[in-house]
Amino acid sequence: MIKQALLGEFLHEAESTRKLLKAIPDSALDWKPSEKNWTTAELASHIAEVYNWYEVTFNQDVFDMGTYQYDKGDISKSGNIVAKFEENFKLAQKAIENSNEAAYMNEWKMQAGGKDIFPPMPKIQVIRGFLYNHLYHHRGELIVYLRATGNNVPGLYGPTADDKF
Repeated sequence: MIKQALLGEFLHEAESTRKLLKAIPDSALDWKPSEKNWTTAELASHIAEVYNWYEVTFNQDVFDMGTYQYDKGDISKSGNIVAKFEENFKLAQKAIENSNEAAYMNEWKMQAGGKDIFPPMPKIQVIRGFLYNHLYHHRGELIVYLRATGNNVPGLYGPTADDKF
């Protein structure tokens, strides 16, 4: 039952992520709000990459960031970022579908070099916080980036100011 709820939300929200990533014009990719922030391309790439974390989060009890290889791919074109999202989305969907719901309460850790980055917590809490909510947070940032660069924002939870009725 929990798996079906997670899968349903995942599929619904992935469509919103897809719409948002497809709304990024190439002309906005190099923009960033400050020197401390990522560029639009880097932020969008990070959003696409979160989907690559589903397999290890659902199917392992330790995520070793010390050995994780981040592959943002070619972020010089929006279409490349969307393609990376699509690739990672398929892997994430399979990870949820093939996951063992009985393991959702297992203790989960994120480590680097044998040291905890996050305190150990139940895997279901990590799924909701580290995967789902983390992604929603960054999508909100990307919406601000699109607005700041004068681009239209697609409706994710209803119409936006850009929608004409």
